[in-house]
Amino acid sequence: MAGHEYPEPADRKRVADSTVDPLAVEQPRHACDPAFRHGVVVGFDGSTSSERALAYAIGMARRSGSGLIIVHVANRLPTTVWAGCEPPVFVDVPDHRTEVLGLELACAEHLSEVPWILVERGGDICHELEEVGREYSADAIVVGSTHGIVGRIFGSVAGRLARRAQRPVIVIP
Repeated sequence: MAGHEYPEPADRKRVADSTVDPLAVEQPRHACDPAFRHGVVVGFDGSTSSERALAYAIGMARRSGSGLIIVHVANRLPTTVWAGCEPPVFVDVPDHRTEVLGLELACAEHLSEVPWILVERGGDICHELEEVGREYSADAIVVGSTHGIVGRIFGSVAGRLARRAQRPVIVIP
């Protein structure tokens, strides 16, 4: 390039280096607790079907001597609901239910039988459950079945997860 060279400021951070392998730089979302590797992942939102799935997952974790990874996926809503823009852009809606669910779970006597953690995620429920399962190398994912018109129109979480998951999916009615 003809012209003058401008020196890089000393405090400027490098964004990317073309000599470095981009896959080597990529870091996982977060490091998971190794005590819960090969545990049981369960989707939980406080509904009756998720409570049944949680009860089954507790028994499964207890029998296998593994940990329980309870996952609450926060809602994401399209901004088209408010702004009318196209294409739909999804935004994370603050979901304080995770804090409430965490407090309820901490007080639950039936969870004292197994080690457990509560993981909060935002996004597509199927993708996030599978992602947590992959991160923890889970032996299985347990979910409750979806009842009602929403599940019939958009497809149930359990059905979509069973079709795409790379590990066993147990659907509790």
